[in-house]
Amino acid sequence: MDDIKHTADPLFKSEVREGMRIDWDVPIEMDDGLVLRANVYRPDDEGQYPVIMSYGPYGKDLHFEELYKTCWDLMCQNHPDVPAGSSNIHQAWEVADLEKWVPHGYALVRVDSRGAGRSPGYLEHFSSRETQDFAACIEWGGVQVWSNGKVGLSGISYYAINQWQVAALQPKHLAAICPWEGSSDYYREGAYHGGIYSSFARHWYDMQIMQIQHGYGDRGYKSRANGVLAAGPDTVSDEELAATRFDLHASMRAHPLDDEFFAERAVDYSKIEVPILSCGNWGGAPLHPRGNFHGYMLPPSKQKWLEVHGLEHWSLYYTDYGNDLQMRFFDCFLKGDDSGWKDQPQVSLNVRHPGEKFVLRAEEDWPLPRTEWTKFHFEPAGQILSETPAGKAAEITYEAMGDGLTFVSNPVADDTEICGPMAVKLNVSSDTKDADMFVILRVFQPDMKEVTFRGALDPHTPVASGWLRASHRKLDPARSEEWAPFHSHDEVEALTPGEVYELDIEIHATGIVVPKGYRFALSIRGCDYVYPGEPNAGLSNMKNTFTGVGPFLHDDETDRPPAIFDNNVTVHLGPDHPGYALLPIIPAK
Repeated sequence: MDDIKHTADPLFKSEVREGMRIDWDVPIEMDDGLVLRANVYRPDDEGQYPVIMSYGPYGKDLHFEELYKTCWDLMCQNHPDVPAGSSNIHQAWEVADLEKWVPHGYALVRVDSRGAGRSPGYLEHFSSRETQDFAACIEWGGVQVWSNGKVGLSGISYYAINQWQVAALQPKHLAAICPWEGSSDYYREGAYHGGIYSSFARHWYDMQIMQIQHGYGDRGYKSRANGVLAAGPDTVSDEELAATRFDLHASMRAHPLDDEFFAERAVDYSKIEVPILSCGNWGGAPLHPRGNFHGYMLPPSKQKWLEVHGLEHWSLYYTDYGNDLQMRFFDCFLKGDDSGWKDQPQVSLNVRHPGEKFVLRAEEDWPLPRTEWTKFHFEPAGQILSETPAGKAAEITYEAMGDGLTFVSNPVADDTEICGPMAVKLNVSSDTKDADMFVILRVFQPDMKEVTFRGALDPHTPVASGWLRASHRKLDPARSEEWAPFHSHDEVEALTPGEVYELDIEIHATGIVVPKGYRFALSIRGCDYVYPGEPNAGLSNMKNTFTGVGPFLHDDETDRPPAIFDNNVTVHLGPDHPGYALLPIIPAK
């Protein structure tokens, strides 16, 4: 190891190791005088290189295994190409492996966001202040002596979500973005699903954020690479920590509608013009895949691509597959080398089959232009999904906190692909002033054993899910499609008990080939899906065991008081009350 070079800045140092120049705790001053801290990893020469940047709260100096050991172990077990060819000493949660990117001719910059890791300040996620800071970091990265002036953004989840936000600010040195499994609608994907509050954010904050808040200091972790305190360098009291962060859970619960709090965090797709590689996960609902599909469809960028995969939320990004995909993209737009990208299809789908089998296929656009939108009607006799509407009026009542209703198709005559966004039409009444609707697309073997998949987090995830609180049924006609209803979530329209209301429910997009002889089904219930098997122990960075929906539970009684939501709901069917699932059936090419 070469001698470490120091400067007048007490935190900054520079050294050569693992075949690259590493600048630790580089100061980046913001417009209000606050100094953020970044690590820069680059070739040790006088060259100028394109920049790959990530900005977020998970700690640039926190090793992947410290908080996420079960995730690391699972990834290495299932994808041995991830740890291969790297010392892995610099691996961190949801950002690129430096030892695979620097030799490919890139400078990588990891920035601790304001109030996180080794950057001081007030911690407030996805706020306009954070987004402005990110833009300033991009502009800083574009003018350094080791930079060629082009900055690309890469990362998973948080490090993907804020790419949508900052790209809309159009920093001049931003040349391309690759949001890997990143939501883009903070209300509908992060906080409230169909208007129903998700307790995920509260547990995520406690487990993954508070232990790396700036000032947690010596109560937290040390860097495995250089020994510094990942949430340091100072250690402050719990009271001081609480005073320098916002209360995520309380803030979300104080804003049950899509109001100014969420408007500050909204993405203005109309201003995203840089090249986009949007990478989604079939099994990532409710948090991420919708954002990747919208992030591909809605921006006016003339150069945009969509890739969709499966398996764990974090793994494929680090694999040879993920690195190759991203490197070819960034080589094109940051290096001017299109040799590996010029033939890339607009849409690249790893088409999912039961048994965690995937077949890579090229497509022209999303939703797939050859989609046959098909209505499968709820037939009350035998609770069947039928291609013909129910001929007679019927009412079926279920207990909201029970198993609900399940309508099952006949066995499919041939392999049948369902791929794209979906919607459900229901007419319901409640014996209280509201009702929460959970709709789940499921697949069953000929023996009626359910087929589940390794989702982004939970290993027993159903094919697809959707949610709607009946009092949030108001649609935004300008933003709705029959296959993708868009709810305003700007007012509460309470139900009159016993009165029938028409509901249009969005099901997050998915892709699945249902084999010949199998059946698909649509379940309607008033609580989260539960896998009909043994629960999974979960992950080290999550609080709960996994029962089919991972950490995305809707169990907060301040949002779902039993007096209202532990109710009886009646589904009304027949000629006057149409009910159906609108599914995207894909004919073979």
